[in-house]
Amino acid sequence: MLLRQLEPRTARTTAEVIKFALWPLAVMTVLNRVFIKAVNGFITDDFKPVYNASLAFLNHRPVYTANYNMVDPHYLYPPSGTLLIAPLALIDPEKSRWCFILLNATAIILAWYLLLKLFKFTVSSVAAPVLLLAMFSSETVINTLVFTNVNGCILLAEVAFIMLLLARRDLWAGAILGLSIAVKPTLAPLVLIAAARGQWKVFYTAVGVPLALTAIAWPLSKDADQFFTRTARYLFESRDYFNSAIVGNAAYYGLPLWLTWGIRIIMGVAVAITLWLLYRYYREDELFFVTTSSGVLMTAFFLLSSLGQMYYSMMLFPLLMSVVLRNSVMRNWPAWLAVFGFMSYDKWLSDRWQGLGRDLEYLRITFGWGLLLIVIACVLVDRYLAARREGRLQFGIDPEWMRSAPNSRDAGDAPRPVEPETAKESTLDAATNGGQLRDEPRASAFR
Repeated sequence: MLLRQLEPRTARTTAEVIKFALWPLAVMTVLNRVFIKAVNGFITDDFKPVYNASLAFLNHRPVYTANYNMVDPHYLYPPSGTLLIAPLALIDPEKSRWCFILLNATAIILAWYLLLKLFKFTVSSVAAPVLLLAMFSSETVINTLVFTNVNGCILLAEVAFIMLLLARRDLWAGAILGLSIAVKPTLAPLVLIAAARGQWKVFYTAVGVPLALTAIAWPLSKDADQFFTRTARYLFESRDYFNSAIVGNAAYYGLPLWLTWGIRIIMGVAVAITLWLLYRYYREDELFFVTTSSGVLMTAFFLLSSLGQMYYSMMLFPLLMSVVLRNSVMRNWPAWLAVFGFMSYDKWLSDRWQGLGRDLEYLRITFGWGLLLIVIACVLVDRYLAARREGRLQFGIDPEWMRSAPNSRDAGDAPRPVEPETAKESTLDAATNGGQLRDEPRASAFR
């Protein structure tokens, strides 16, 4: 019976064939990333300063003592974050690092599962191995695990926040967002989505949780004030190394200040127009609005702020997954060219063309984020102009054909009618093959 499963007697659907091929690839990729690449580590070690800070906090020693003139990873979490991560130092550094790797890997897998649920897929759908393989093949997941930082947990918080926000569980959504902000403020811009939807209770816990944790951590910390007087000032400065934000690459390449600000202002205007169109015409299309707006806000935050690093792109997974929606802004090749820029693990450094290779490697993330924002803005502006030209703005800006088109998650070929002769053959074949029909209706790849 077991061997018979390796060579089924009936034809399989396309979706089943893809699942058979991708599940082993996805599972083995996850195991490689977690137990080989991550455990091996790399010269960049984000975990060491976190462990040392946790140890200092538990022993009531100063925490914010980093020399910010050095390029080594620094400890930059606020006192509330220090309080949450302090248990890491209860065991030895090596085992603590392994636990932190497993914690983030588990968080990423949970985020994968919640993303499937968010877009109404199941683990048995073909989308499951496709998404899992894509996530663990990306630079953002690989380097999050290898460098051993907290971004996997932040991704889980983002997806959980989106699901709770859509379910109108405002206080819980705010609590999840508040916990993530207590560690690092990456997801702070998402409160704008709650404001746009009028879910003001989100703010109670999104602000209250980090404030409460800070109040608890303050008397337990030797130098909590140093975060606000010293570390926070460093966080708002732009650096010209390991920084893919516009200001980072502008500083590295020596661009004049007026040009740097000009680029930031132009991109900021594009983001503002995009968010206005989303708010004005897509507020009622809740899943599309929340996932697309979150992606735009996160990308703008990475690109326009003082610091943006490639592995922050993990927070864009909800936006990328929205490609299955009928009106997704991701259904075009320039958008995925942009995704390649900031998600690919490929290195473009060249021994033969060193200058060109260095430029491609350093700029591809910045250009990728920028191109993604431009593509989304262009898609929505084009829809708006077409709708205004055709006099249908009051009905929204989606084209007529798009309104009746199925989502990829809903698409499926209807069962084909069986001709009398075929029915007889199928019945006979079923009788001689253990009750299995030879001709099964095809199913869509995305069910």
